[in-house]
Amino acid sequence: MPKPLGKPDRVVVALGGNALGDTPEEQIERIRESAPSLLGLIELGNEIIITHGNGPQVGMIQKAFSIASKEDEKVPAMDLPECGAMSQGYIGYHLQQGIGAEMHKTHKHWHVATVVTQIEVDADDPSFQNPSKPIGAFMTKEEAEAAKAKDPSMQFVEDSGRGYRRVVASPVPKKIVEASSILNLLDNEFIVIACGGGGIPVVRDEDDHETYHGIPAVIDKDMAGELLAEDCDAEVLFLLTAVEHVAINFGKPNQEELDDITADEAERLADEGQFGKGSMEPKVRAAIKFVRSRPNRVCIIGSLDKAPETMSGESGTRIHN
Repeated sequence: MPKPLGKPDRVVVALGGNALGDTPEEQIERIRESAPSLLGLIELGNEIIITHGNGPQVGMIQKAFSIASKEDEKVPAMDLPECGAMSQGYIGYHLQQGIGAEMHKTHKHWHVATVVTQIEVDADDPSFQNPSKPIGAFMTKEEAEAAKAKDPSMQFVEDSGRGYRRVVASPVPKKIVEASSILNLLDNEFIVIACGGGGIPVVRDEDDHETYHGIPAVIDKDMAGELLAEDCDAEVLFLLTAVEHVAINFGKPNQEELDDITADEAERLADEGQFGKGSMEPKVRAAIKFVRSRPNRVCIIGSLDKAPETMSGESGTRIHN
């Protein structure tokens, strides 16, 4: 049913990095498959903001620079903030092309732009005292020790007998640095792509509090998407991933898929440990925070492969107050 005339609803659509595939070719294909659904939201009278994960993609970029720097001293190893910025750029480029191709087919003339986004975090965030987010390729013990000798700020952990990996902090997102630019684009009828991969974590310089510098860390992409939805005054947050529903007793004979739950119910189940710590639980926690931030807000978690059904309410898990 078409929306009534008036101020358009703002909808944030978050695409999971894993849901975009493992190669650039897979990513292009999945974006082209989902583009009609994204444009369908606009045809219903909504303004859309797109964010996305970047786990596989940023890992690929960092690994490529790491291997290249070992083989050629003229190629520098690239740290996490720069790798995150690169991933935002090329995923945004694929999204712009996929959406642009669909607009051409359907004779639409909207604008689309990617904002390489910095997100301010607190330099005193407790996670910096206990880094736990593994990133990058596996290393031998000798390689990890050599990397730490070169940069003592780096920390490494042994990972289940498979080798050593670098670990970084996962601080809470506090402020979207480019929020005004994002809002200005929305006000001028742009489809905006922002906060990719949780954004690039930055902290204020000690000597000049008006400037920032990047810091090696990983912001949870779902919490960054939630902050983006709040800052853009969105009514709906779509978290699209690789599964159709949030489920309890996942992988067990009594697995139960959830269609419609309240934020209180979702919080109780999360506290019981029903959702995967590194997979579904962050999405559910982000959903709870978003729907409680203002009356009548809704978060829907569903599959990118079934984006049309998710966005029309025929699939996915709806979380509300």
